[in-house]
Parts: sequence; structure tokens; C-alpha cells
Amino acid sequence: MKLIEAREIGFSFDGHTVLDRVHLDLSQGETVGLIGPNGAGKSTLIRIMTGLLKRRSGRLTVLEKPFDEISPRYLSREVAYLPQSQEIHWPLAAEKIVALGRTPFISPWQKLRDEDEVAVQTAMEETDTLRFVGRPIDQLAGGERRLVMIARVLATNPQVILADEPVAGLDPTHQIQVMELLRGLSSKGRGTVVVLHDLTLAARFCDRIYLMHEGKMMADGRPMDVLSPANLRKSYRIDAKYGHHDKDFYVVPWKRI
Repeated sequence: MKLIEAREIGFSFDGHTVLDRVHLDLSQGETVGLIGPNGAGKSTLIRIMTGLLKRRSGRLTVLEKPFDEISPRYLSREVAYLPQSQEIHWPLAAEKIVALGRTPFISPWQKLRDEDEVAVQTAMEETDTLRFVGRPIDQLAGGERRLVMIARVLATNPQVILADEPVAGLDPTHQIQVMELLRGLSSKGRGTVVVLHDLTLAARFCDRIYLMHEGKMMADGRPMDVLSPANLRKSYRIDAKYGHHDKDFYVVPWKRI
């Protein structure tokens, strides 16, 4: 099943073209990486797919429905967004943060139902965050806080997860943990689009990669094809080292050109 289909997406801001006829597909069971230098338009594209920004042109379908015909409530149930910023301004307990993922399913001021409590419990089990129950979110370390925010996403039980730089600022242990978790969710029938700056993680954990450059889609396909020496030279101005370990392909940025 095609979860997202974006075609010829255009967006501009203050007369500046940010996205120029870009495309992206996401199918059920896939983890798709969205990479490119700073300012390439990655976060803008993600925000358009969440409805936070309105595209200027192009066609967008979600779960095979025209985006413009989808109600906000339906979208909030089926598409979960994990933004770059993880700032929490209230010292809520971790389980209260996760419970916010059930907001699209209950009426304002309504208490959580039994099925909501089960969804919260399951999400925290999957992310190994039950150990944070009762602890204020602002007392958790960065990687722990990120896991709680992913649990909030999972509590919604969405079909699509859009994650914008979910491993930024995390230590290697938590980076791998987050990527293993996101890929595992996709393997269970969901689909994930993840914005990454770490090319090594993108090569290892993504089924397909889209490479953006100056608001355009430069390349898309298998990691070993997209992360070619020519593409990395043109987009990032770097050379890299390549290799395989077991069945995994990896790339390590090596030097600037």
C-alpha cells in the first residue's frame, strides 16, 4: 500500500523558492531516509506532509487519499510527526507526555479510556520507557526524553511516522537505539520517513534514500546508489569511505573537497 505519494511539490517563502517540483513515495513497511545539506528543504517537505505548511503546487496523497480532502482529525490519527525541537515547557511526568498521543481519539477534557491506557502502556513497553513513569520529563537526559517523545508518537498507533532529525544531539548508543526502533516500527506494517544528517545511519537503516540539494530532489533509490561518490561530491562536497559488514552497507564521510 502506498502511504504517501508526493509529486511536483513546490513551496516558496518571501519570493524565495524553497522546494522546486520535488517528489517522494512511502510504502507500507518502508523506512525512507531524507538527506541533504542544511537548507536543502528537508524539514519544509516534512512539514508540508504533516499539514503544518501548505504547498504552493503539486499533488500529495496520504493513505491513497487526496491530502486536501483529508480532515485534520483523520490526519492526526494516521500521521504522527516527531519534530526537530523536543522542548517541553511543563514538567509533566513521562507517562502524561506519552498519553498526549491519544489526544486525537478523545474529546476535550475527557479522561483516558481503557483502550487509551492500553495504547500508552504498549507504547512505553516498545520504547523501554516504563522505567520513567512518575519522572518529570525535564529531569530526563536528552536520549531518554527522545524515547519518551517517540512513545508519544506510538501511542497514536499511526500508519505513518514523519521524524525530523530524531537522532540529532544524541550519543551513539541512543542514535542506534532510536534508528533500530523506527526501523522496527516500519517492519510491523507502518511506514517511516526520517530526516538524517548522519550518512552512516542513513546507509545502514534506510530501505531507500532521497537526496535533496538546493530545494530539488537530486537522487533517490537504494542507499548504495544514492550515496555514490559523485552524488556526495556534488551535494556535500565530501569524499567518503565505503564498505559492507554482514549484510549492511555503510558509508563514512572522510574529507572535504
